[in-house]
Amino acid sequence: QVQLIESGGGLVQTGGSLRLSCAASGGTFSHYIMGWFRQAPGKEREFIASIIPSGTTFYADFVKGRFTISRDNAKNTGSLQMNALKFEDTAVYYCGAVQICYDYGCRRSDDYAYWGQGTQVTVSS
Repeated sequence: QVQLIESGGGLVQTGGSLRLSCAASGGTFSHYIMGWFRQAPGKEREFIASIIPSGTTFYADFVKGRFTISRDNAKNTGSLQMNALKFEDTAVYYCGAVQICYDYGCRRSDDYAYWGQGTQVTVSS
């Protein structure tokens, strides 16, 4: 059983940056695909990025170079660096983990077996 805890959310102005972290415990983190998703009020959970154990990354089109996903298998942590934040990036951000994914890039929320509790990101205009 893997437990995930996100941190690093907060209030930031448009154009600012935040770095989200996802701390994993209860499993061998290096065996898991990690993904970041977000969910705004009234909307479905939305794929942002994923990273497989080898370090290969996948991104949603809307990221457009603004966000960078990374992982440190030795520290059992993953991160999402977010730059040039926009008002529409306001949402609750979640990290997820799964060992096997049959969807290329692991872009569907249904792919993930484990989720953190989420961290709020609010971008003021």
